[in-house]
Amino acid sequence: MNYTDFRNKFQHLPIIASKDVVRLEKGKQAMRNQFNRWQNKGLLIQLKRGLYALNENDRKVGLNFHSIANNLYAPSYISLETALNFYGLIPERTVDLTSVTTKKTAIFKNKLGTFIYQHIKPGVFRGFKEVKDNSGYSFFIAEPEKAVVDFLYLNLSKFKTEDQDIFEISYRFQNVEGLKALRILEQADLFNNSKLVKVCQNFCKFIKEGA
Repeated sequence: MNYTDFRNKFQHLPIIASKDVVRLEKGKQAMRNQFNRWQNKGLLIQLKRGLYALNENDRKVGLNFHSIANNLYAPSYISLETALNFYGLIPERTVDLTSVTTKKTAIFKNKLGTFIYQHIKPGVFRGFKEVKDNSGYSFFIAEPEKAVVDFLYLNLSKFKTEDQDIFEISYRFQNVEGLKALRILEQADLFNNSKLVKVCQNFCKFIKEGA
């Protein structure tokens, strides 16, 4: 398959899996070599081994980085700083895209950016929902309260159980009045971590005082 045929066939897909392409060709190794050549020419963007996107000029669809994050490493959902910013709970737009996964912690770097995945136990892999953007792309993202709990849990060593100032001064939490304290405590209980529960209780006090 030459590049023109390849482009015409896949230009409406945001993500291309090489395994799906080689099924269409008799010479699998030759097709893999083509992928390497197209990547070196800038025609293809390698997201990770076996997963690609067409270059911006040849692609007929946009890219949703949240959806890409879900596909790079599954199962996973957007959480932590990226989700907190998505909901306006912290002001800073994060450069790296952060997710949680039941797999081991991993980082993927490509031309689109850095995608970080932190491990949580399967028993707490919940509290997320499917969201669609304006282009119709769907992705999984933590509910606001779960994003808070995931963040507190994975940064637990930085928090003291009675320190409320850290939420506003160090992490600049904002717009917290819409968060549901009961939902936060329910999600925290699932982690079976007494310190996390105490920190979340303190965070709920911070919500109440800020409301």
